[in-house]
Amino acid sequence: MGASSSQPVIRGALSSQPVIRGASSSQQVIRGASWLRQVLFLMDLEPLPDDLLRVILSFLPPRDLIMRCRLVSRRWKGLVDSPTLWRIKCERERKAEILQAAHVYPRINWQRFCLKEPLSRNLIRNPCGEDGLTHWDFVNGGDGWVVEDNHGILQGAGSQTCFVTSFFWCQKTQIIDLLKEGLDEGFLDLHQPEICISDWYAGRQDCGCIYEIQVQLLARDRVTVITEFTQRPEPIPQWNDSTYKQVCHVFRTYGRGVHFVRFTHRGKDTQFWKGNYGARITNSSVTIKCNRTHAFRSESQTMIRSSFDRRHRLHFHSSD
Repeated sequence: MGASSSQPVIRGALSSQPVIRGASSSQQVIRGASWLRQVLFLMDLEPLPDDLLRVILSFLPPRDLIMRCRLVSRRWKGLVDSPTLWRIKCERERKAEILQAAHVYPRINWQRFCLKEPLSRNLIRNPCGEDGLTHWDFVNGGDGWVVEDNHGILQGAGSQTCFVTSFFWCQKTQIIDLLKEGLDEGFLDLHQPEICISDWYAGRQDCGCIYEIQVQLLARDRVTVITEFTQRPEPIPQWNDSTYKQVCHVFRTYGRGVHFVRFTHRGKDTQFWKGNYGARITNSSVTIKCNRTHAFRSESQTMIRSSFDRRHRLHFHSSD
């Protein structure tokens, strides 16, 4: 059975994710790969019932489903747009976080969640300096920021490198757009998922240092602060063991309107040595976790907490 150039075709391998090309709704071409040989065969998927076709389509990558399969026909568009297909896909691939999000917030945007996977992944880009000084906005003091290898192994870090400060305050900031990362405005407002932040800092063995962190949850205008977390640990003294210390915090019941996370930290050394002997910072993270204990929070509860946080907000001073 042949297929003309204007007919839709599915061409893929059994050993990998199939890739969609253009095709007629009645003819599909699937290239199967075995360990020993390639097999090319034709299949007419149009007569299949919706339930079976959903299962077949669920094996395709989310981007192909959204960008290509929806364009095949009106029927395929309806199947891809239905929550049933995405639920089948998530159950087979054991996407527990997405299934939990759909349970607590039934109006979840399945396509965005499956394409972006915003839950339980680090939303900070370049957290360890593995990509140099990219993705961060810097304020350089002294001799500015540099990236160096860790002096010791930090378990769980994506890269054994770190950002190193100098003899005056060195500060860097990253702003995360939660909606752009795949979260839903209604999911954030009504379910209030946990926003978990973590950061690791250390000093050189022969030089003391100071480290500070501030994380703010911002409204749509990127200016209004809904709530924030600030911590200024005790300075690390000279002649320390140079091991990393963790700062972590979980935002809960933070109120409506959160769209952005502004993650800022800074450091300097205490000896005022030329070069980069100050706080060593790495493995920064912001992760979103679905609450498992309840589905919704009352509006009055979230608004009371939001008002309380505004009255008790700390300020991140820029003085040396």
